[in-house]
Amino acid sequence: MIDKQVVANIVAEWLAGKDYFLTDLTISADNRIVVEIDHKDGVWIDDCVELSRYIESRLNRDEQDFELEVGSAGIGQPFKVVRQYENHLGDTVEVAPKKGRKYVGTLTAVDAEGFNVEVEQKVKNEGDKRPHLELLDMRFAFDEVYTVKYVIQF
Repeated sequence: MIDKQVVANIVAEWLAGKDYFLTDLTISADNRIVVEIDHKDGVWIDDCVELSRYIESRLNRDEQDFELEVGSAGIGQPFKVVRQYENHLGDTVEVAPKKGRKYVGTLTAVDAEGFNVEVEQKVKNEGDKRPHLELLDMRFAFDEVYTVKYVIQF
């Protein structure tokens, strides 16, 4: 099996000095390598092709056969690395916590431990006849959520 760290180092060489970043790298038991990259302004197919050729040039098919797929993180896919959160500050996201219901709101902050989302919720204060909408700043730790993803709005 191809060593994941070897491929990670090859990808890191290609990424050096570029605004692209690695979001996922998997290698299956049958040597299917899947590399996923992202960029603040989106990923171009030409860059995926360039990275694919770069990886191919550094691995030896005579030693081990492999299948290689290089692609983008995908706009509607869940975030996998902190940099994706940073790139979407101020954008609308959907948060699926491990406990409770899903929330849709504006991503307002991110740090090494988690992130904040401002959501609009109905709140009924004591003495009120009916609930009213209120903006709440909710804090989530990364390990408290199943998924967070960008919400595409038209």
